[in-house]
Amino acid sequence: MTRLNLRGFEIHKGFLSPERQRALVQVLRPVLQAAPLFSPDVPGGGQMSVRMTAAGGYGWFSDKSGYRYIDAHPSGRAWPAIPAEVLGIWETLSGSDRAPECCLFNYYGEGAKMGLHQDKDEADFSYPVVSISLGDDGLLRIGGTSRREKTESIWLNSGDVVVMGGEARLAYHGVDRIRFKSSRLLPKGGRVNLTLRVVT
Repeated sequence: MTRLNLRGFEIHKGFLSPERQRALVQVLRPVLQAAPLFSPDVPGGGQMSVRMTAAGGYGWFSDKSGYRYIDAHPSGRAWPAIPAEVLGIWETLSGSDRAPECCLFNYYGEGAKMGLHQDKDEADFSYPVVSISLGDDGLLRIGGTSRREKTESIWLNSGDVVVMGGEARLAYHGVDRIRFKSSRLLPKGGRVNLTLRVVT
């Protein structure tokens, strides 16, 4: 395992062994059964190319009226609990005295990406965001707290974990593309990104 620091983003390369990655995929299957993936609308019209769901007390949601957290899946069913194996990663790396209230599950299929954005729908930015990569490689782009700042990019591989805290907490970031089927972890290919957040 190698630890890098890029603009305050703590990048733990290879944090999860192949065995832990496979185990994590298995414990996530019941989450997807209880809260199926959906494609959020965006305020400007259209849909995100990433499909998502969540676990915990809250899930992140987007529609034509804006971005926010909601306390139930769009189907009306309660979000499932965050698996203990995922919580263990937060406890090891976050340095936080609070447990995460949301585990956002983003699935990137072929051609999916995530534009530059800030994670700013939470009530208290003193708590970090912990991001877990599983499956295909994703090109993470990191900027500053203004859209005008120059950006840098780094490939994230399956098993990498990123901690965004302190100066990096409100930095712009996004995923420009994935290398589809670069990993054999997910049978149909694609990338899963789990982000753990304190919401309230």
